[in-house]
Amino acid sequence: MSEPQYLYLTTIGRRSGQERQIEIWFTERAGRYYIIAEHGTRAQWVLNILANSKVRFRVGAHTFGGTARVPSAAQDGELAAAVQQLSRDKYGWGEGLVVELTPDLKQL
Repeated sequence: MSEPQYLYLTTIGRRSGQERQIEIWFTERAGRYYIIAEHGTRAQWVLNILANSKVRFRVGAHTFGGTARVPSAAQDGELAAAVQQLSRDKYGWGEGLVVELTPDLKQL
């Protein structure tokens, strides 16, 4: 079976407190999931993550609780470059701000 095309990310709205869900391309590397914000910190979902890093996401039939973070370009530049290349290989596109999703140890 092929890998799903999309990840469904649920964040908590930083102003509304309501759940917000997006469908987005993703890659996986070493047990973590990566998504790329084309518009960087102008993306509402990125701003929500910066305000509250607790997220929920679904990949195929698997749903995870987890933590999101924006890797530092200075400290994690190699990681960001590797993730962008994974995205280029999978989708033909990989430009933007890399966001890392780390699943909690227990699956929902």
